[in-house]
Amino acid sequence: MIRAVLTLSAALFAASAAWAETVKASGAHLRGLDKVSGTPVDFQMKVGDTVELGRLRVTLGECRYPVDNPSGDAYAWLVVRDGNAEETTFEGWMVASSPALNALDHPRYDVWVLRCATE
Repeated sequence: MIRAVLTLSAALFAASAAWAETVKASGAHLRGLDKVSGTPVDFQMKVGDTVELGRLRVTLGECRYPVDNPSGDAYAWLVVRDGNAEETTFEGWMVASSPALNALDHPRYDVWVLRCATE
């Protein structure tokens, strides 16, 4: 039990150190999937933009990437709403290298971050 707590503490410390060395990007590249039709769609968003994917409204709050690896891991803050509902279906950080770590749970659609826009 103590070993598990120490391992988790070390992992969180490493993650927080990596987080401190990130750059805010002006936007992000995302991929959406309609699981019923099997149709994927890639889209680029600027921070603050909202894109519609079927019934979903996806809003990009922020995108960050590591200073030493701009094409590497991206972290994006997304807010996803289903239809015109004001309650959120998903709100949080998605990690490009680990999309299942904090994933959108929707019966029809899937959305994940590919990378931050660095231009």
